[in-house]
Amino acid sequence: MFGYVTINKPEMKFKEYNLYRSYYCGLCKAMGKRHGNLCRLSLSYDVNFLVMLLTSLYEPESYVTKEKCIIHPFNKQNIRSNEFTDYGADVNLMLAYSKFEDDWNDEKKLKAKILMALLKGKNSNMIKSYKEKMQVITDNLRKLSEYEKANETNIDYVAGAFGNILSEIYVYKKDEWEADLRRMGFYLGKFIYIMDAYEDIEEDIKKGNYNPLKNIFYEEDFENKCYNMLTMMMAECTKSFERLPIVENVQILRNILYAGVWVKYTQISRDRLESSKNGGQHD
Repeated sequence: MFGYVTINKPEMKFKEYNLYRSYYCGLCKAMGKRHGNLCRLSLSYDVNFLVMLLTSLYEPESYVTKEKCIIHPFNKQNIRSNEFTDYGADVNLMLAYSKFEDDWNDEKKLKAKILMALLKGKNSNMIKSYKEKMQVITDNLRKLSEYEKANETNIDYVAGAFGNILSEIYVYKKDEWEADLRRMGFYLGKFIYIMDAYEDIEEDIKKGNYNPLKNIFYEEDFENKCYNMLTMMMAECTKSFERLPIVENVQILRNILYAGVWVKYTQISRDRLESSKNGGQHD
């Protein structure tokens, strides 16, 4: 369900991209250090955005080192770290474990079961350290499961459950920025869920899997409806973002929120249009 909150690289300056990568490498390093190298497999661009957002808002002291790694064994990479890279590593683990648990409960994916077993001890530590946040994640994953079993077609309800999860995670502490961070996470979470449903709709129909967009897929204005929903979610998300007093990294963050999140959508919609022109039809 992740990978949508990323950059639009062609619209970035080289120095901006290098800075973005330094945060990503810092997050990867923190995950390995705090939770073991296995956790690095679940590294998410979505969480890297959160790390950059919180860093830019709170401006903590950051440290930059140059190191080699498994992915880059010959060239040293800039590793940028601070308290939010550690928080991001914990968030990544919480979300990854919850996703594996959801995959096992809903589709009995063996890979998910194995990864759950390997990460169980690490996740237990998260439950102790982030009791309130883990409770919100658990409660809303349960809601999502109930919606799926009931074949709920109201996308607003279903996407809202995932929005609640990101809403809680985006709040690092209770302060004057809590409301905007919470609202930002909520609408970004809804965007991610709807995008995931939009991307998977054809495969879900073929396999008989749950997808809240099934009931409108065959309608003539399906594409417009999905685009309008996604646009509304990002409009609300960016409205909250623009209220935050962010100066540092603001161009990178705007690149992600106004352009990067649409990269996958543009690719999918273009491919579907090409398919329909070539005689493809909805199955």
